[in-house]
Amino acid sequence: MDDFQLHFTDQLKVPGFIVSNPDQVTVPFVFNSPHSGRHYTPYFLNQSRLSPLLLRKSEDALVDYMYEFATDLGAPLLSATFPRAYVDVNREPYELDPHLISSPLPSHANSESVRVAAGLGTIARVVGTGLEIYRQQLTLEEALWRIENFYYPYHQALKSLLDEQVFRFNKAILIDCHSMPSSSPSYTSSLRPDIVVGDRFGHSANSEMVTFLIELLTEKGFNVAYNTPYAGGYITEHYGKPNASIHAIQVEIDRSLYMDEVLLEPHSGFSELSEKLENVFQRFVTDVTHSLILNKHAAE
Repeated sequence: MDDFQLHFTDQLKVPGFIVSNPDQVTVPFVFNSPHSGRHYTPYFLNQSRLSPLLLRKSEDALVDYMYEFATDLGAPLLSATFPRAYVDVNREPYELDPHLISSPLPSHANSESVRVAAGLGTIARVVGTGLEIYRQQLTLEEALWRIENFYYPYHQALKSLLDEQVFRFNKAILIDCHSMPSSSPSYTSSLRPDIVVGDRFGHSANSEMVTFLIELLTEKGFNVAYNTPYAGGYITEHYGKPNASIHAIQVEIDRSLYMDEVLLEPHSGFSELSEKLENVFQRFVTDVTHSLILNKHAAE
């Protein structure tokens, strides 16, 4: 972690994502951090009625740093550089909000999803706290430009990484890395989970694999919830195809465990949490890879 400051850079000069690769890929895993991007352009900031700090409330701040250990495990880590408030790649490509876009939407747009109704479509209208982002409506041309230049390249990169793992190992396991606000109306303070593991209610990953991950996290002292209130978004649903040997698991972590949620800065718990996660995933990746390789050899 070298810099937690905002990067007010020209978005056109910044790649939309970073792929951190190990020296050698040795496991069929891909780690993905789609919501930790923090490159905010002056143009985007001028479009917003919010301060930079409020605009960042929708970030899964620092999650890409937390999972830097992925490459030490022999797996690639894909991270977005653009902010979730700019384009949300954990949505369908055209979940567009008619209240945000100034002209009629194309016929293929999904303007009636629950996420769009909440103002959290592919181009978000609000940040997670419900605050309106923009001073005025966006043109359809700008929305489509963001999707073509950031959304699709990101998904192409993610698909390529998963395809490469299937080619190498005949299997791929996607760990979709997120964080969640500590305040949630779904829980009292005593019942609030530290981590929520989601697999689209059993549809996006092998159930034994998911149960094993929950057990490992619980052994490390985490209070773990399963699919509630986060079962996984578009990425988990879209890429998780156990029948095609691609498994997708979403992991949501309570932000208060590792950062100041007001200042969006790491606190003393960051290193301890990251170390615990590394220990968990070291065991998980090793055991799952071993079993999958055995299964592959048995089938040959």
